[in-house]
Amino acid sequence: MASLDPAARRARLRQYQEELLERMQAARTGSGRRTHQLGVEIGGERYLLDLLEAGEIVPVPPLTSVPLTQPWYLGLANIRGSLVGVVDLARFMNEQRNEQRSHEGAAPGPAARLVTFAPALGLPCGFLAARVHGLRQAADMSPSAGRLVDADGHVWTPLALAALAQDERFLQVGLQAA
Repeated sequence: MASLDPAARRARLRQYQEELLERMQAARTGSGRRTHQLGVEIGGERYLLDLLEAGEIVPVPPLTSVPLTQPWYLGLANIRGSLVGVVDLARFMNEQRNEQRSHEGAAPGPAARLVTFAPALGLPCGFLAARVHGLRQAADMSPSAGRLVDADGHVWTPLALAALAQDERFLQVGLQAA
């Protein structure tokens, strides 16, 4: 991808800021349809997150491992003075599906980001996204077997972080004694 000239960068930044302002105003007033969602890539698949459930998106910080935790629990990160638990959501979901995909030792690439849960969910947690695809308009997508397909043919799966934050298995990061 060719680098954008300064005028194009300013235009993209302006568009992003306008969308962000629109989203914040809709969240404050409770008006508007909640059709904008955040597109992320996890484990090679594309997911859509409700903007009210997603918190910050930051470059992957150094992680401090925590002994005796599940293999999908990567450790703790310091995000602006707050400790946040970090999970490998792809590995967690593969375990849920009893899939044995090997991605041990897979270091996050340069496009990887840490996406935190919104503070309203009450869980100081985040997950690694291989890539953040930005805002998506779900209303412009076609439904297909519980998923959505965009105009480019990409398949998106809705992911409810609120449901994940209440999942007993997700909340049990410690290893169970055998």
